[in-house]
Amino acid sequence: MFRSATSSDIDAILALMRLYYADEGYPFVEADARSALGELLGAPTLGRVWVADAGGTLVAYAVLTLGFSLEYGGRDAFVDDVYVTPEYRGQGLGQSALALVDAACRDAGVRVLHLEVERHKVGAQALYRRFGFVDHDRYLMTKQLVGP
Repeated sequence: MFRSATSSDIDAILALMRLYYADEGYPFVEADARSALGELLGAPTLGRVWVADAGGTLVAYAVLTLGFSLEYGGRDAFVDDVYVTPEYRGQGLGQSALALVDAACRDAGVRVLHLEVERHKVGAQALYRRFGFVDHDRYLMTKQLVGP
């Protein structure tokens, strides 16, 4: 059900991002999101984006970004976003997205895959643990260098 996203998917992905970010209380600046998504889609060395559709309407998306880690000895990656619309949750799309991301990472020689999850999302944490993710009892700390 998932396929690689193209630039023609940008508006639909942005609509899903708007829903996801609103649900989580994350700031969403459409112009910034549009620019970043366009840059990512145009530069495969930065990562990948996949979308799932049902009847021609996007119902899920997954974003993988690529980096490098001395700690882990080479290429690393970050699951930046995985979002499934509420009406399609519980149907295996989250699992499919994670399996797709995992396979893409292995094909690209990625040594370690990271993600972040909200502390209150115990269901998502359980899914991620089933896929082999572990909590290293570290905090993800962020310093915004450019923004609002």
